[in-house]
Amino acid sequence: MKRLDKAQKIGEILDDLYPEPPIPLDHTDPYTLLVAVALSAQTTDKKVNEVTPSLFAVADTPEEMAALPPDEILELIREIGLAPTKARNLSAMAHQIIDDGGEVRPDWEFLESLAGVGHKTASVVMAQAFGVPAFPVDTHIHRLADRWGLSNGTTVDKTERDLKAVFPTDTWNRRHLQIIYFGREYCPARRHDLAACPICGWAATKKRIAAEARG
Repeated sequence: MKRLDKAQKIGEILDDLYPEPPIPLDHTDPYTLLVAVALSAQTTDKKVNEVTPSLFAVADTPEEMAALPPDEILELIREIGLAPTKARNLSAMAHQIIDDGGEVRPDWEFLESLAGVGHKTASVVMAQAFGVPAFPVDTHIHRLADRWGLSNGTTVDKTERDLKAVFPTDTWNRRHLQIIYFGREYCPARRHDLAACPICGWAATKKRIAAEARG
């Protein structure tokens, strides 16, 4: 089966399972989404959602965040992975946004220039806060794209390009969320029976199914 045909069938399955996938990180505006996504690196969305209410109660604008010493930000996010680095980044990011005019803008260069913000984080904000077509690729999407034979990329950048090539542009913003939810519900990284998976069962190669069955 060609990649485009495979992607179309996968898209139909995902649309049936998750017609309107919610954004998993709690937020109220582009800035709070940016903060939540920045905090989610190497941390579960569940943990981020447990921590951000107390953080946003104190600082849910760049001005309020910039007014907090990094040590105080750290106390509020201590349970998050890499908390000391993220606290410094949130402080620096807030000052950068203020210097730029105080608003989070739908601009790739601006977003990727912010402290602690890489292409993946910028992609999530562009897609989910502003509706700009983007295909954020994290390690989970990278893994599933490989399992399904949609990409053989060794980097998330290559996987992103491959996925953009096989899925229509107007599906990107929901498709990356659908793949994340599918991975959590049906397609875990370890001890996964590919043959019984609703997508891996037909999309993965026999060689891949056998290899993962051996562990």
